[in-house]
Amino acid sequence: MFDRSEKGDRALLIQPELGNSLDNEDLAEFTELVTSAGVTVAGTITARRDRPDPAYLVGSGKVDEIAAALATNDANLVLFNHELSPVQERNLEKRLQCRVHDRTTLILDIFAQRAASHEGKLQVELAQLRHLATRLVRGWSHLERQKGGIGLRGPGETQLETDRRLLAERVKNLRRRLEKVDRQRHETRKNRHRDGTTVVSLVGYTNAGKSTLFNALTGSEAYAANQLFATLDPTVRSLTNGHGGPDIVLADTVGFIRHLPHELIAAFRATLQETRDADLLVHVIDAAADNREELVESVESVLADIEADEVPQLKVFNKIDQFGMPPKVDRDEQGRPVAVWVSALTGAGLDLLEEAIQARLHGSLVDDWFRLPPHAGRLRARLFKIGAVQEESIDDDGTMRLHLRLRQEQLDFLRHQSNGAELVREPGERSPVAAPEAHPYN
Repeated sequence: MFDRSEKGDRALLIQPELGNSLDNEDLAEFTELVTSAGVTVAGTITARRDRPDPAYLVGSGKVDEIAAALATNDANLVLFNHELSPVQERNLEKRLQCRVHDRTTLILDIFAQRAASHEGKLQVELAQLRHLATRLVRGWSHLERQKGGIGLRGPGETQLETDRRLLAERVKNLRRRLEKVDRQRHETRKNRHRDGTTVVSLVGYTNAGKSTLFNALTGSEAYAANQLFATLDPTVRSLTNGHGGPDIVLADTVGFIRHLPHELIAAFRATLQETRDADLLVHVIDAAADNREELVESVESVLADIEADEVPQLKVFNKIDQFGMPPKVDRDEQGRPVAVWVSALTGAGLDLLEEAIQARLHGSLVDDWFRLPPHAGRLRARLFKIGAVQEESIDDDGTMRLHLRLRQEQLDFLRHQSNGAELVREPGERSPVAAPEAHPYN
């Protein structure tokens, strides 16, 4: 999104105060976003107003102050920690004679730099084009003349109209390609569900330590760095289940942020579907953050936007090593784990976290004997594949008697797939239990 200068970008940051007191945390986060984009911060100006100015957002007098600061600080870029309308952005650029961008454009630029997968690049480009569509009028004043001819440009069509049409065609093409990716993801999720695979999705505010925790739990080497939006593309790895039953698939997703652009939420909806379809959300929280409650609320807001707020959630307070706190588990009135305090960096408390995940997932565990008719070999094979069979015996008539341990949701799904008649509970045996014996607190 930025036309980068060969000598590098030096930005003047503008923090508007529109009827509210200055949010220092929001300004610190904005500064970190700018640094993450590879831009040097030349200075910061706060602008206090009771209401936004329709032409410049911050008022004509403040624009003059910004222009003087640009020359003093040798800056070539102005970044507003606020959303600018296309008119405001165009007026500011005309007055300041330099590039002016808002918070949304900055975040889109960071995403464009970090996207690595084919899907991620498509999603970011779609978000950028949606944002750019409202700003096409900027920069085309010298081309606003009628042009005739044949081919792409029809009689009487302006350069601006041509660009709008080409942009609309590109957006349509990107949507079609992303719909194909979405169908492929849907098939993958359906296969996991059919195989009884349990999916746990890591969510949280950006830079809370999700990728570091993901690597510590799975032994993988996903990219992790102390910067906002270090990774964008979702990473999925297997987490070995040491307590019987099927393995768990752990998914690391993109970090959330306050005022996340709607264009990004819409573009990444297919990726965030992994979060909505998960069996459990592990909400990673920076325990050392002064404003952690606000960050938690921001994540909860995004989860509601993508309709994932109803998925069961386990909170993980990370980075306890920064203030010397020992690991612990918080439980509700029923003894169920609701929060775990850990350090992904040192590994403290990770064993407690794994036990808490198992306890939350096995809240509706079925541990009982069932029988299958001789012709149900395919269903038997699927039960073995998901690791649900603990013991087996076969009667003289070929009837199979299986000791199964699996979640109630898996049992219901398998019964539905087999029309409910083949998998029959043996009378007089054990009933469903609340949790596996190794986890009595669930």
